[in-house]
This record gives sequence, structure tokens and C-alpha cells, in this order.
Amino acid sequence: MQHRQEKEAKRAERKRLKSERPPRQPGEEDPDIAGVVPGPQPPLEV
Repeated sequence: MQHRQEKEAKRAERKRLKSERPPRQPGEEDPDIAGVVPGPQPPLEV
């Protein structure tokens, strides 16, 4: 039951943050995918 309450609180927080964000202007980069490069990705260095 507490886990459900925590999840609901996180959802509400994300919704609040999203509603406070100003709308994007036409041509402005989407912040959710900023910096993502299409195509093959370079191998991870270990």
C-alpha cells in the first residue's frame, strides 16, 4: 500500500513539472530527446 502511494506521489510530481514547463517554440529541440543521435551508436568503452 505504501509503494502505491509513493508511485502516485511520483506521478503527481512529474505531471506538475511537465505542466510548469513553458511550451516549445516551433523548431526548438525537444528536451526529451536532446542530444540523441540517430543511427549506429559508438561502442561503449570499458
